[in-house]
Amino acid sequence: MREVSLEEARRIAVRAQGLDGSATGVLETVRRLGYLQIDPISVVAPPQQLVLWSRLGASFDAAELDRLLWEERALVEWRAFIYPSEDLPLLRARMRHALNRNANEWLRENRSFRRYVLRELEQRGPLLSREIEDHAGLKREHHEWWGTRKMGLMLEILAARGEVAVVGRRGKQRVWDLAERWYPSSETKVTWPRAQALLEERRYRALGVRLEKGRWIAHPDAADGPVGDRVTFLSPFDRLVHDRNRALALWDFFYRLEMYVSKAKREYGYYVLPILYGDRLVGRIEPVFDRRERVLRVNGVWWEKAAEPVPLDEPLASLAAFLGAEHLVGA
Repeated sequence: MREVSLEEARRIAVRAQGLDGSATGVLETVRRLGYLQIDPISVVAPPQQLVLWSRLGASFDAAELDRLLWEERALVEWRAFIYPSEDLPLLRARMRHALNRNANEWLRENRSFRRYVLRELEQRGPLLSREIEDHAGLKREHHEWWGTRKMGLMLEILAARGEVAVVGRRGKQRVWDLAERWYPSSETKVTWPRAQALLEERRYRALGVRLEKGRWIAHPDAADGPVGDRVTFLSPFDRLVHDRNRALALWDFFYRLEMYVSKAKREYGYYVLPILYGDRLVGRIEPVFDRRERVLRVNGVWWEKAAEPVPLDEPLASLAAFLGAEHLVGA
């Protein structure tokens, strides 16, 4: 165990996450991070894309991420996360333990429905959820999570078990097929305890440091060194700030998504991004991309009390170029 100072811990965390300018490509970056989280919210850009832009800058091409996912299959999507394909043995171990008792019971009660969905995909897949007709005799009942159709629920459960997989997208809609036809083959079988240990170790390496009993402990492979004065913006789902308590301990930076807070009670804005300057979180910015007008608007910038404002022209120009914005307003 290597205890490090707070200043060292900050540098190590930034370097481990590739936010020091050392990231070189999409696949290498995903491998370094361990995974990307997918979310439909795209006030600026989808989180999986914004996380990559934060590290790669305007050179990041979203088409490259799609190519790695849907053509090369060097990356795979599972349960709203994107993983390197070589992690499939670990994911398969998770798949064997993915369902809770209620989900397993629901699946047992709907055995014929499960067989029907798998048969439809085998014979006609890949398919959108809406392209699979309702199972005969299955009653439609409204639910706040999956609407009036249970097809989405069945596909989600089968995907969690590793029986079906997301194999593409049409617009924002997922395309489904049998997992055995999509996931790259792997002869390695890992037990769940072993997979848990490996996933935790990879998480620790990706974060660089962790807090143990009030002390910052660096991963054995973590390297300290200069970070530079690079400025970028972070997705709310970025691993540097995703653990809000860790961000508070590491930078004294209290952060939350205020889109779930009523407008009158918001301290900052609807979808505010942390501003990273070197190894410091120095402020927040609220950019909004109008896709129809191709305009990137900045609704506000807020600096931390102890931080000096830093120039934002370069990261904003980079963000605009990545988004394909033709105008930048409010910077």
